[in-house]
Amino acid sequence: MRPYFLFVICFLVLLLDFYCYKAIINTFKKWSAKVKANFKIIWWAFNILLIIGVFASIFLNLFLTLRAVILVAFFLSAVAKLFMLPFLLIDDIRRLIVKLKQLSKPKQAPKHPTTQTSNHPNNETISRSAFLTKAGLVAAAIPLSSLSWGIVSGAYDYHIKRVKLVLPNLPKAFDGIKLAQISDIHSGSFYNRTAVKGGVEMLMAEKPDFIFFTGDLVNNLTNEVRDYQDIFAKVKAPLGVYSTLGNHDYGDYHFGRASSPAKVKNLQDMVKTHQIMGYDLLMNENRRLKVDGEEIGILGIENWGMGRFPKYGKMEQAVKNTEDLPVKLLLSHDPSHWRGEVLEKYKDIDAMFSGHTHGMQFGVRLKEFQWSPVQYIYREWAGLYQEQQQQLYVNVGYGFLGYPGRVGILPEITIFELKQS
Repeated sequence: MRPYFLFVICFLVLLLDFYCYKAIINTFKKWSAKVKANFKIIWWAFNILLIIGVFASIFLNLFLTLRAVILVAFFLSAVAKLFMLPFLLIDDIRRLIVKLKQLSKPKQAPKHPTTQTSNHPNNETISRSAFLTKAGLVAAAIPLSSLSWGIVSGAYDYHIKRVKLVLPNLPKAFDGIKLAQISDIHSGSFYNRTAVKGGVEMLMAEKPDFIFFTGDLVNNLTNEVRDYQDIFAKVKAPLGVYSTLGNHDYGDYHFGRASSPAKVKNLQDMVKTHQIMGYDLLMNENRRLKVDGEEIGILGIENWGMGRFPKYGKMEQAVKNTEDLPVKLLLSHDPSHWRGEVLEKYKDIDAMFSGHTHGMQFGVRLKEFQWSPVQYIYREWAGLYQEQQQQLYVNVGYGFLGYPGRVGILPEITIFELKQS
């Protein structure tokens, strides 16, 4: 983010802080001078320190957990104030209309004191203003409380999704076999080793025959995974663990798109980390998975995204020498790849497995209904999709990024049962 753009954002945030502060002070007129003074100190100290913290988080190499706390506090504070803002604007517009009406009326002689108090327009104005401001505070508390609860409760509330994946050409030896998928670990965001370990134990308790990890092991740099590498190294399966890279694994968001020795070293470390953990990293290549003499194909490509997301993936390399395989399963981090290339050019791909969207870590996900704001960006964003004989599954992620919590869209471990019918 360019510094001047950040300065503009912070200036607008300060204006919003001042606007909300004045509304609160004007509403609670019965506060004593001492209470008002203390509120003023707390309000401005918190908000100014928060802005300083945002600058420090972006431009300094802060400890990851501290950086997450600062950015989340800023996010929650901003969301709460934005929810309060419409009520304050309505009140100010109403005040302006009342004032204009008063100015347009001819001046009248003062009324008798006994009637002036009960009919004075300011009495009604103050009452309505207080109501709207307090309604705004209630509105601000709703997202603040729900998002805070999402941090406390949702971030590590791992859920297992069970999916029957029907593949008509599946060899008999694979009928009923169990596949697990996790995605978007984002180890740089974690702050609770015990909870992360618990999720891995949930996965291993399912005893999958083979496992897919579909990218984004870190946020920016490979060294973010060092404190959790031993935990994810425990992800094992009899037929192997297969992985691919996500857009965050290349270091693009830290080093930029241009190549540099440091960026090359970071990617080399990423590849080595997958090897150390026992993951078979597929970078535009494939493997033949054999059971009782029968085979299916596992293909994996590097990140292939739309718009600002990089296209490192090369499907023409990944599909080499797979023509004879009856079923092909593709690991590709970004679900937009399915509609962007796979459906049109690679109709022999039976099922693709993705992540990337996180379900925006906010929404509703029920058995027969799901909604998230991310659906206005990604047509396929969570769960199983099918067009003709080709299928796509989008896992909403094991970890989190930015907001360190989840509301409604919980971290997912997917367990597939592969079936012929």
